[in-house]
Amino acid sequence: MNKISIIGLNAHKPSVIKEIMDLGVVEISSQEFKLTDPEWISIVKKDGNENEVLDYDAKISKINDVLINLESHDKSKKPLFSTRRTITLNEFEDKMLNKEGTEEVVSKLLELNKAYNDLSSEENKIEASIVSLKPWIKYELPLELNETRYTSIFIGVFPDVIDIEKLKNDLKDKTDKCYVDLIESDKEQHYFSIICLISEKDIVYETLKQFGFNTVNFKELTDTAAENITQYEKKLKEISDKKEAIEKSISDYLPYKEEIQIYYDYLVIERDKNKILSNILKTETTFYIQGWNPVVSNDKVEQILKKYECWYEISEPEDGEQYPILLDNKSFSQPFEAITELYSLPSSSNIDPTAVMAPFYAIFFGLMLADVGYGLVMAVLCFLLTKKFSLEGTIGKMIKLFFYCGLATAFWGVMFGSWFGDAIPAAAKLIFDSDFTIKPAWINPMEQPMTLLIFSFIFGVIHLFTGMAIQAYMLIRDGDTKAAVFDIGFWYGFIIGIALWLFGNTIIPGSAEVGKWMTIAFAVGLVLTQGRSKDNIVGKLTSGVLSLYNITSYLSDILSYSRLLALGLATSVVSSVVSILGSMGGRNIFGILLFVVVLLVGHVFNFAINALGAFVHAARLQYVEFFGKFYEGGGESFNPLAKKTKYNKIIKEEI
Repeated sequence: MNKISIIGLNAHKPSVIKEIMDLGVVEISSQEFKLTDPEWISIVKKDGNENEVLDYDAKISKINDVLINLESHDKSKKPLFSTRRTITLNEFEDKMLNKEGTEEVVSKLLELNKAYNDLSSEENKIEASIVSLKPWIKYELPLELNETRYTSIFIGVFPDVIDIEKLKNDLKDKTDKCYVDLIESDKEQHYFSIICLISEKDIVYETLKQFGFNTVNFKELTDTAAENITQYEKKLKEISDKKEAIEKSISDYLPYKEEIQIYYDYLVIERDKNKILSNILKTETTFYIQGWNPVVSNDKVEQILKKYECWYEISEPEDGEQYPILLDNKSFSQPFEAITELYSLPSSSNIDPTAVMAPFYAIFFGLMLADVGYGLVMAVLCFLLTKKFSLEGTIGKMIKLFFYCGLATAFWGVMFGSWFGDAIPAAAKLIFDSDFTIKPAWINPMEQPMTLLIFSFIFGVIHLFTGMAIQAYMLIRDGDTKAAVFDIGFWYGFIIGIALWLFGNTIIPGSAEVGKWMTIAFAVGLVLTQGRSKDNIVGKLTSGVLSLYNITSYLSDILSYSRLLALGLATSVVSSVVSILGSMGGRNIFGILLFVVVLLVGHVFNFAINALGAFVHAARLQYVEFFGKFYEGGGESFNPLAKKTKYNKIIKEEI
């Protein structure tokens, strides 16, 4: 990544910004800190117009609502993945020549949306009113009637916990000229109508309050509850008809959806152009830009700047300066960037681990799933998806990653003789009474688990040593060769020495003696060097001796690779159980149908749960054991000024 500084004339600024955006390789950094520098504040001021950006945001929001509404009315078959259409820059610009027509369509759709929403709001209010009236549907008096010449009428609710008989008795004790009518009850309350003489209404009301009575008022309603409900239901039918007509009108605009999507992307581009101006400084006649661009794009950027006679300077970052991170890997490693990004981008002082991590991740994933059938299904599905859909971003990377993981899974399935577990031999036995078997190219993990466990530990040591080697490389790169030798090289010798001392004779007779002396020699080396930062001899030796305790950390890391065996066996065991369950129906039509159904359901479950486990645990081995040896995250993603469109991928070349 290079730092770039640009000064140009304000007259050329729109063209420079446009062409830099078309190129999409320059990140324009904020210069807010310069506005507090006395040397700058007297010369420059901040560019941009926040109100224009807000206007664009408002338009984009409205059009997004229009597109969401149109999408809900689009009954055509939706693709499995939503991808951007490819459109040339000329086609895009030609479409925007008639954007006034698109704006008019958007305006009409906004009116329809508003009318629809207003009707929906009114509909909700009416439905709420109907709900509130339904408990009173048996109440035969007009709702507005609360008093006659001689009587007062109370309508209201009591909590469901009241004693209704006690309520009636208490009222009877107060007056014998009171009519109490229970209209309806539900889980929460009782609905009552009480009629009494006007002269006794205060006494009656005080009694009602003692039982938690709450008066219900139906403002602006006349006639009975039943009559009001009938009128409301009639209004609902009218609203439904109007909404249906509006939906039909909205559907008539579906042919304009692509045009509106192009207009949406156009507004996003214009918004981003105006938004980035806030990162630019200006004088009365010039503008100033500072940012970052990848080294490989220098020539293309220089062509634009020379075209508009800009002054510019392209330089390398200063020592220790943080810069944005753009991962750049070849075809095989590139999909595995998704795993790195899920953890964290590397810091500017670190390296991109993706290329080294990729083969390990694929091998570990395949070893934990380890089935030819599962691997081929995964690889074929991912291959077809990449051919059918133009997938971008993290989803595109993940699909390609699973393609490679599928191939690795199939490879280890061949090595272990697992073809949908033992489904093929089980089918041969059930249908043909044959003892057909598929022999593994290497071992059967169910029969030789210790062999696989040993190889899992060997893979783990190689993985850990690779991480340590990367750390040694970075130390040498930064000029600290001594640390690379003492902190990495000595640990290599110490760990290898212990391994030879304990297990060497089983592989190479006599190597245990070599391992013993290696262990002693490198242990002495670690004791003498690991405390070198201390000020006195006692501190140096004490720290050196204590550093040997770190061997437990390395052993713990190596033991973590036993999960390769554990998850590989889990896949095999579940597959075997599925075959056993499927074969329980016997050799008959029912038994064969049962076998097919059980295998289909069982293997879909086994594939789903163990593929997820393989994905998670293969990532864990990278994040904890591998990255833990050298990796520093915390890098900020490279965010260039580019056409970040949602619906259309704009290219310069004609298709």
